[in-house]
This record gives sequence, structure tokens and C-alpha cells, in this order.
Amino acid sequence: MTELDTPLFIPPDDEGVAKAQLLHSPPRKRSRNLLEIEETDMKAPPTHPPEIVRDEDYYLSDGSCIILVENTLFNVHRTTLSKDSSSFSSMFSLPRGDKPVEGQSDDNPVVLGGDTVSQFRNFLWALYALPHELLQVHSSVSNLTRLIDIASISNKYSFRSLETWALDVIVDTVTRKGSPSSPFPLALVSLGTTPPTPLPTYTVALQSQVTNNEQIVALVRLAQMCQHERLLNTMVESLRKLMSSSPQNAYMAMTLADELDLRVLRGAAYLEVMQRAVVIVRRPGSGPNEGEIDSDGRLVVSVPQKMRLLSGYHRLTMAWEELRKAPPNFDHAQSCGVNWHKSGCVQSWQEFWREKTKSETVLALGLADVLGRLRAVLKEFDKWGSATYMHHDCRMLARRAINERLKEAQDALPDLFSDAE
Repeated sequence: MTELDTPLFIPPDDEGVAKAQLLHSPPRKRSRNLLEIEETDMKAPPTHPPEIVRDEDYYLSDGSCIILVENTLFNVHRTTLSKDSSSFSSMFSLPRGDKPVEGQSDDNPVVLGGDTVSQFRNFLWALYALPHELLQVHSSVSNLTRLIDIASISNKYSFRSLETWALDVIVDTVTRKGSPSSPFPLALVSLGTTPPTPLPTYTVALQSQVTNNEQIVALVRLAQMCQHERLLNTMVESLRKLMSSSPQNAYMAMTLADELDLRVLRGAAYLEVMQRAVVIVRRPGSGPNEGEIDSDGRLVVSVPQKMRLLSGYHRLTMAWEELRKAPPNFDHAQSCGVNWHKSGCVQSWQEFWREKTKSETVLALGLADVLGRLRAVLKEFDKWGSATYMHHDCRMLARRAINERLKEAQDALPDLFSDAE
């Protein structure tokens, strides 16, 4: 399943040895001067900070607070920034003592770090937008990036009402039903992958509203950061649908699960990569980046991810070995003991489990495909359901026991792909 590329060691040739000896020989005066000249020539040219500019839209002539984001000055109103019990209202109320008040001139602006110009500009758009402009943001899917910026900056500076509004619009956008003529998420099309058979249009996220993987990643991070359960559940469910379309999508889900500690996604994402991709680890600069497919069709992953995949594979194969040894236990129905041969019911159940866990259908699946094998056994049980050697009520209880084992295996997946102890 996995493969590791090891870099080749090429010994230095005679010329390389001579150069190495020369570097270690006592330097002569001429050589030292030459070295000094070479070092001077190799110095990088001095870098100059970008020119400070005023924003074309939000450097307002009657503004009362000048803010610097990256290399761009914004001049806006303190009263507007102080709305919604934001962090700015607390900052403006702090005593300054003898220090000059920040934000009253271009030379002494309020400096905000960690934001981009486009993010802050989109945030200011929401603060100053008219009602009809706010309504228009619902109608165009191109506004999704703007909404993500608004929600992110609002969360950072505690604009609670604005954050809630932006998140609600985002959820409405990503859950809106896609066009019947385009039933597949555009995120799949952008990767050049199309599902092999048509799927019905569904109303969860990543329809035509979400057009690229960067937006998917941004939405998942935003939902986690804002602790917005509805958006997070929507995006996780959508990622689960996308994972089977390509190894890149599965890698994206796996990496997000690691980054954000999304237990609900980690197990399914790692399982998808393990079952559908040959993975490889490469040293930096020696090939495709992590998450890309190399020339041999292998998915490039990180070293920790590879170790989790190997650990999960081993644990899943061991879990199946334990499962197949004996059928799941269940309490026989009372009617079984009264008017049925309970021992025959038990024997029939054990024979079924022993036979079906070794059937061709089950063995054709991967050694670590515990979920697939349990589902195959369940299908066989439904065909076998009319067996006369097991009480009807006990058959229903046995079927429930298989489903419970299947759910237990699904719930345990995140732990199986954790770091090996």
C-alpha cells in the first residue's frame, strides 16, 4: 500500500574532493581577498518595504481613525468600529497617558497584524453597506469569498452580530440546491474528475456554490474557528461525499482532520486514502508536493500521515481477525427458549458466521476493509433470513448485533488512525 522513496547518495568525484581539500587548506592572502570579494558579490540586494498607500474606497475624508493593514491605510469612523461591543470599542477606551493617540494621522496609525488588505476591505464593506447591498450578497455565489472574510474578521474582533449574519448567509449559500443541469460539485470538475455514474442533485454543501478546494478548506477552518456547528456538520458531510472522487480530495479531508482535530472526519478520510491510493513520502524539493500525485500515480503524504496509515492498516487487520473468530453475542428472545430449540438456534448462528466470514464475497475485499466485510456479511444475512434453524425473533436480534458491530467499527476508526504508541 505504501512506498518510500529514498534519495540516492552520490559520492563526490575527484574534482569535488580537490575542491574540498582546497577549502580546508591554509588560506593565502590572495585567496582570502578573493573570498571577501566573492562574499560581497553574493550578498542579496537590499529589500525596501512596500510603499504605504491609501485605500481607494475606505480612506474616508471624514474618517476619525486611520488603520494600517499590510501597506494600506484605511480612514474610517471610530463610532462604526465601536459597534456591537467589538474589541475596537475596548481599545479606544484604554487610557493613553502622555502617549499620542494612535490612528489620528498617517504617520501614527492603528496597526493591525495578521489581516490581509482584501480581508479587511471586505469586512469594512459589510460595516458600511446599505440594506439593499446586504441583500444582494445572498443572490450571487461569487460573494462567498467576501462572506468568509467578513465572518473571519468579525470573529477576530468580536463583532458578534455581524459574524452571525455572515455565517447564516454562508450556510444558506452552500446548502442551496444546485442547478439540475450541473448535478456534480464544481470542486470535482476543477480537479478533472467526474463520478463514473450520475448522482442525484443533493441540497448539502459543495454544489455549484463552492467552486474550488481553497474555498472548501476556508469554510471548514471558519466553521471550526467560529464553532458554528451547522456549517461544520454541513462541510464535513460534503467532504465525506467528495473523498471518493479523487485521492486529492481524500488527502484534503485527511489533512484538515489532522489540522483541526476533527474526529468525525479523521477516520473516514484516512480509511479512504488507505483503500484507494498508493502513498509515498518524498523529501522536500525532490518531487511533487504533499497532496499531489506523482508521475507513477502515487499520492504524496507526510511522514506522520504515512505512519498513521500503516498503524491503521495493522489495527484494522487485527480487528477483523478478532471479529471473525466468533459471531456477535445477543440475548435470545424469550419465545426462543419457550417454543424453540435454543441450542439449535445458537448452532445455526455460529455456523452462519463461520461460513459467511470466509465467503468469496468477503475475502475478495481488502484485509483491512472491516466495514466492507461487515456490510457484506449483513447482505448475506438478509439472504439467509428465512433459515428455518433459527428462531425469527432471534434472527432480528442477530441482525441488530451485526449492525451494532458495524457502528462500533465506524466509531473506532479515528482511534485506529492515531499516532502509534
